[in-house]
Amino acid sequence: MKKPSIKSKGTRTTGQGLPELFHFSFPKIVNEKAARSVAGVVAVMSGITLLTGSYWILGVLAIGFWLRVGYGPKFSPLALLATKIVAPRLGAKRDAPGPPKRFAQAIGAVVTTGGALLVFVFSIEGAGVVTAWIMLAFSSLESILGLCVGCKLFGLLMRMGLIPKEVCLACQDIRHL
Repeated sequence: MKKPSIKSKGTRTTGQGLPELFHFSFPKIVNEKAARSVAGVVAVMSGITLLTGSYWILGVLAIGFWLRVGYGPKFSPLALLATKIVAPRLGAKRDAPGPPKRFAQAIGAVVTTGGALLVFVFSIEGAGVVTAWIMLAFSSLESILGLCVGCKLFGLLMRMGLIPKEVCLACQDIRHL
């Protein structure tokens, strides 16, 4: 039996006592223009990392990716900027399925976290260079060409049956993924 929601200081909570605001959630439908805007900033930040050797930027990118994976644009300053300010100025909203974008964000989170850990824990500076190049390449593809490699991989995994169809009902026509 589902426990009823309770009110606490004007914030809805669940039976576990966590405010709904902090529940993991990701939009089922996202604005493609906002996603491409986020990717553009990731590309710029990755380029700055390469030009300056400021590998701490990988940590900032990792935190942003994890926030977007867990909560969508709710807590990510970059995603909020993209959804509230940049994307509306790019014209009409273009809807895209959310689960493939979340999957792509998760790949970015793992790659940037791994790169940052290799640099700062194990002092492998070359890992920072490789990570920044990977992020620059893939985020540029999405930002400039609208090619989300993580989304393509998501579609492939769906076709292989490794991701159940129920995960993304909007992806049933996965030819575009």
